[in-house]
Amino acid sequence: QVQLVESGGGLVQSGGSLRLSCAASTSTFNQYNVGWFRQAPGKEREAISCISSNDGSTNYVDSVKGRFTIFRDNAENTVFLQMDSLKPEDTAVYYCAVDNLVGVRCNLHAYEYDYWGQGTQVTVSS
Repeated sequence: QVQLVESGGGLVQSGGSLRLSCAASTSTFNQYNVGWFRQAPGKEREAISCISSNDGSTNYVDSVKGRFTIFRDNAENTVFLQMDSLKPEDTAVYYCAVDNLVGVRCNLHAYEYDYWGQGTQVTVSS
């Protein structure tokens, strides 16, 4: 069982930045692929980005490419999502999740992920 805790959400103006953190309870966090997802009110959950454990490769949905950056600090068992040039349409609850299938590149399919955090609210004002 892996417990995940997201933090770093808040209220920011359009064009601003936030850095989300996803802290894991396990010391083997570096073995797992990690994804970030978001869900806005009345909308389906959307995959945003993921980072692979085996080669550090990353993947982004088109709507955040060039604005968001995912990276990890394995020593701290934490994955970060740096969000720049935020837009009102980025407003959502953001979740991190872990795929416990080891040794494969990450993907943006939510059904592949086994453990989820409780989410952190991001609100971008216009």
